[in-house]
Amino acid sequence: MKILVHPQTFNLQKYGGISRYYTEILSRLSINNSVRIPLYGTSNIYYNESNLLTFKQKIYAIYVKLLSGLKVRHLEKTRKRSDKLLKQLILKQDFDVFIPTYYEVDFLKYLDSKPFVLTVYDMIYELFPALFTEHRQVITGLIKNKQILIENATRIIAVSENTKRDILKVYPHINETKIDVVYHGCSITIREKKADFLPDSYILYVGTRNNYKNFYFMLDAIQELLHSNKDLKLICAGGGKFTEEERNYINKMQLEHQIIQQDFKENELGLYYKNAICFVFPSLYEGFGIPVLESMSCGCPVVLASHSSFPEVAGDAGVYFDLNNANDLKEKVQSLIQDVFLREEFSIKGLEQVKKFSWEKASKECLKVYSKACGKY
Repeated sequence: MKILVHPQTFNLQKYGGISRYYTEILSRLSINNSVRIPLYGTSNIYYNESNLLTFKQKIYAIYVKLLSGLKVRHLEKTRKRSDKLLKQLILKQDFDVFIPTYYEVDFLKYLDSKPFVLTVYDMIYELFPALFTEHRQVITGLIKNKQILIENATRIIAVSENTKRDILKVYPHINETKIDVVYHGCSITIREKKADFLPDSYILYVGTRNNYKNFYFMLDAIQELLHSNKDLKLICAGGGKFTEEERNYINKMQLEHQIIQQDFKENELGLYYKNAICFVFPSLYEGFGIPVLESMSCGCPVVLASHSSFPEVAGDAGVYFDLNNANDLKEKVQSLIQDVFLREEFSIKGLEQVKKFSWEKASKECLKVYSKACGKY
């Protein structure tokens, strides 16, 4: 099969769930299929470490790095060249299926009758608009584009049954039969080395901390546990340095020595999970939630609310708290701190649950959907 891919997500993300998803899927499909991604260079970590990176792209990456070292603006020029090549390839029509990697719609003007398959990762902007008032104009445009693509897509991949239900809730006129559910896999590995950059006893939080991630709610819930045990830490892995607002909030709780933000290298994240008492994922909503798989894969008990896609992903391996019930969250974390046998029980459950998910399985199911779109399945 000849697959033409819009490079948008690789231009937008240095790293992140969406670009990881496409790298994992497309790198596997490229072994037995033709996968064309018109890129003149990207800073995306996953792409640059995958078999998708072509020799020409490697050479161009050296050129881009040289320009960057000379303080020459290159990003806009590089993207314009990529856009021009994408248009040429679409107009040439020498492909079976087109894959947009985010919600850009310009390609529709040139696609003609060729099929395209859209992946929908979540419907958070549509369901919780009040959480995103700061960038309303940008998000309004994104929602509009996303609707256009959902309505015009030959087929749609939803990353969970919950996401499929959300699509149909927001757009009930969409034909349910054109939506297929394909779960994510898990890429994390545990690099066996001494984790001297980690404390002996800590609760783990991973990733960004913006509004719907419910970060402040988690701080309120576990602050009593931290105050009662000065050796216990909360490690916030990734997500960037604490903002001034976050630092002030933490200082007001007098926990600045116990709540720590640390960046990590990609091959170190497994150690953060493996050595944690538990991983807390307090998010108000997720289309899937790759960190849940990561935590279970590393034998780390995961504490999360029983809503959105979480029960699908964690199954009976999740330690569930009532959404927005801070006392319940505190009690669930406390039980794991105090009971090593309970931690072991949920660690074993998680290792078993994560076996249900793999990128190999996901790539085969995506290819099946692409084939449906082409009328070949």
